[in-house]
Amino acid sequence: MSFEEQPTRSRTKKKKRTGRVVLLSILSLVVIAALVAGGYAWNLGRTFNDNSQKLENAFPAEETRPEVKKESENALNILLLGSDTRAQRESDEQNDDFATLPNGGRSDTMMLVHIPSDRSGVFVTSIMRDTWLDLPGIGEAKINRAFANGGVAKAVETLEGLFGVRIDHVASVDFEGFKGLTDAVGGVTINNPIAFRPVHNKSFYFPEGVQKLNGEEALAFVRERKAFPGSDYQRVKNQQLFVKALLGQILSKDTLTNPVKIQNVVSEFAPFVAVDDTLDSGKVVEIASSMFNVSSGDMEFFTLPNKGPGRSADGQSIVIPDMDTINKFGEALQNDTVDEFVASTDLSQ
Repeated sequence: MSFEEQPTRSRTKKKKRTGRVVLLSILSLVVIAALVAGGYAWNLGRTFNDNSQKLENAFPAEETRPEVKKESENALNILLLGSDTRAQRESDEQNDDFATLPNGGRSDTMMLVHIPSDRSGVFVTSIMRDTWLDLPGIGEAKINRAFANGGVAKAVETLEGLFGVRIDHVASVDFEGFKGLTDAVGGVTINNPIAFRPVHNKSFYFPEGVQKLNGEEALAFVRERKAFPGSDYQRVKNQQLFVKALLGQILSKDTLTNPVKIQNVVSEFAPFVAVDDTLDSGKVVEIASSMFNVSSGDMEFFTLPNKGPGRSADGQSIVIPDMDTINKFGEALQNDTVDEFVASTDLSQ
C-alpha cells in the first residue's frame, strides 16, 4: 500500500461502542424477537414483506466466494449498508464513490453484523467508507469504489476476501428512516456533547446537554458533518450517540409492551429497508427467535481496526487499515471466536 499516515486523533476507550444506522436493521431483529412469544410476529412479518424492497444481484459469482469452515457454519454474517436519499448533499460529496441503491440512495455506511453459532450475542463492525483496501479486479482504492464499480456484489466480494468468510445476507437502510422511527417511539432524548448549528440547515440548533429530538431534528442531527472540525469523525460519534439512545427507547418497557407502538415502529422502518432475496420475514423471524435471550447488553460495537487518516500516493484522503489486527479479526470470524478476539484486543477508536 502507498500512503502517508497522519497523526492519529486521541480517542476515549469505551467498554461498549455503538454503531451507526446499522442498528435500525438490528432493531428489527430485536423487536420481532421480543414479540414472537406474544403472537405478533405474523402481522409484523407481513408488514415487513409488503413494504421493504429487494436488493438485486447482491452476491458475487460462486467461484469467487470463500469456503465455510466447520467451526463457523452455523454463524451468521450480515452486511448492512447505510444510505441517504436526500436531494441536497454537501458539495464535497458530489464526486464521492457511492452506489445507487433501490431506494434511490447512495451507500454511505457499511457494517458487518456477526452472530455467533451459539447466538450468545451480536458483534457489529463499522467499516469507514474511505478505508483503503485492495479491491478485487480494481486494485488499491477506497472501499466505496467497490460500490461504484460493481455495486453491492463487488462490496460483498471485497469483504469476503478481506475476512475469509461468507456474507449470508445484505440489507440497506436509508437515513430517512430515522425520522419516522423517532416519531414512532415518541421522540428520543440525547445528551449532546458539542453545541452546533447544521451548516446546510440553519433553522436547527442543538445546544450542549440533554434534549429531546423529534423526527426532523433527529435527521438533521445525524446528517451533519461540516459544522465540526473533525467532520466525518464527529458525525460518526453523533450518530452513535443518537442510535444508542434510540435503541434504549425502542427496547424500553413502554414500547415493547405496546403492540400498537411496535406495529408503528415496524411500519415506519420497513419502507426504508432493502434486503437480499433470501432475507424475508420468515428468515428474520427465524433469526430473531434463535436470539430471544440476547439483550442490548450482549451487543458489542466497534470500528474496523485502522491507523487513522492518511493520504494515498495520488493525494486522496483515506483511512489507513490496520491489516495485522484485521487479519486476526478475519481468523476469529472463520473460527467463530469473535468473542475471544474482542476480549483480547484494544478496539477503541
